[in-house]
Amino acid sequence: MSDATGPDPRGFASDNHSGAHPEVLEAIARANVDHAGSYGEDAWTQRFDDLIRDLFGPEALGFPVFNGTAANVLAIDAVTRPHDAVICVAGAHIDVDECGAPERWAGVKLLKAEPDHGKLVPDAMRAWEARRGDVHHNQPRLVSVAESTEVGTVYSVEELRTLADEAHGMGMLMHVDGARLSNAAAALGVPLGTLAVGVEADVVSLGATKIGGLVGDAVVFLDPGLARNFGLIRKQGMQLASKMRFLSAQFEALFGAGELWRRNAESANAMAARLAAGVEGIDGVELVHPVDANGVFAKLPRPVIDGLLADLPGDHPFYVWDEDENVVRWMCSWDTKPEDVDELIAAVESAGA
Repeated sequence: MSDATGPDPRGFASDNHSGAHPEVLEAIARANVDHAGSYGEDAWTQRFDDLIRDLFGPEALGFPVFNGTAANVLAIDAVTRPHDAVICVAGAHIDVDECGAPERWAGVKLLKAEPDHGKLVPDAMRAWEARRGDVHHNQPRLVSVAESTEVGTVYSVEELRTLADEAHGMGMLMHVDGARLSNAAAALGVPLGTLAVGVEADVVSLGATKIGGLVGDAVVFLDPGLARNFGLIRKQGMQLASKMRFLSAQFEALFGAGELWRRNAESANAMAARLAAGVEGIDGVELVHPVDANGVFAKLPRPVIDGLLADLPGDHPFYVWDEDENVVRWMCSWDTKPEDVDELIAAVESAGA
């Protein structure tokens, strides 16, 4: 067990367990001078606006919020009505990890398709078309996909474009939950914008916290018409920061010219690849999903899981993803080191998997 008064050692439970990158903290410190306008009326947020246009196209509009759930829910709320529905895969973050926030705050119904290694397949979107126009049923309005997915897989650019084309052909919009968009873009070797405007998505949740930020993600609209009244929606959704400069400064550090996001994502992805290569040859270990980004999902004998949870340092060295199937999730963070990975591989070997 860890000391409750101090930090856990670096583990593999979540990329949210990592701290903020020093360059992000330095950017916040630089913003902490004198007085500046509140609620986004400051030079840092003006530069954030310019940065979003540089990343996602000249018409893109971005809005910092406090966290990823807010980014997803307010993005959905902005482009739907209460009689609408959102198509996603079963097990999507908006489905199982947001405490029903999309249903409560956006008032929409989630229509869940069976995933293929975490991905939505185009044909699945047609399952509800027969009831379009039927007043007894919620109407599909938005398709939401996560890039990378909840199980660490990454859509190719072509896969995302196909989904967007299918959605638009049925009169729907497409939302990209980009909590780990940086990891996906790094894995594919493409600019961030390629996974948004480049695939003709409509609205994106841009993650910053998991890739080295302190606090804050953003909602990005590729079509400014969809952002109509979003300033009011963000305020009513309790996500308008009074000292906005400290959120905006983080995006400048992460997504500016130095591409800290890419450096962090490439490192996390490389550590996941190292971990996967190290454990896949161990007897009793089965990788259950392709390792495309910074997550490794493995099936282990239950005694091995229990032994690792008991013996590894920290309160939460990793999480059991599927209790029934004995699948664990090992997440690599921007600050995961090769020695951390090698120690976990050695622990799995010695646990008798």
